[in-house]
Amino acid sequence: MPNPITPNHALHRLRANQMALGFGVHHLRSVATPMLTKAAGYDWLFIDTEHGALSIHEATQICLAALPVGITPIVRVCADALDEGTRALDNGAQGIVVPHVDTAAQARRVAQAFRFPPEGHRSWGGPPYAYGLRAPAADIAQAEINREVLVVAMIETPEAVANADAIAEVDGIDVLLFVSAAAKLPKSAD
Repeated sequence: MPNPITPNHALHRLRANQMALGFGVHHLRSVATPMLTKAAGYDWLFIDTEHGALSIHEATQICLAALPVGITPIVRVCADALDEGTRALDNGAQGIVVPHVDTAAQARRVAQAFRFPPEGHRSWGGPPYAYGLRAPAADIAQAEINREVLVVAMIETPEAVANADAIAEVDGIDVLLFVSAAAKLPKSAD
């Protein structure tokens, strides 16, 4: 008998116009991290495989430890590593953050990479962890997972800021994450 899908608590809070607090994980690799996150009152983990020292294996272990404690595991991948995002989703992540999304066309590519047909082109990788490996029929599971996955586009450049409204209108992009540009450091006098 199939298990019900593990709800994406952070996404449900956002859809209810409530705040969802996240905890960033860049170097902390312990599977106790989700329990610490829950004890501290956070809703989700920001597991950083773009800048952090985490492998996909370590990110997966943290994602799997997060699901049973009600913490939403969200993984940031590198901009052109959408395949790493689908691997993270196949292995316990409930959301993906993609940096450097500058245009609506890029946002559509991102949204479609992380959703199953007919909303996207993500392929089925077998029984997902969101169901404790006991999913309903693939078509039912894919529709439910499409509703539960959180896709975040990072807005990091002047071009992205100018296109933010168009990016936000892309079906399948749930959140825009604005990152301020790094301060320009003065050149050293040689």
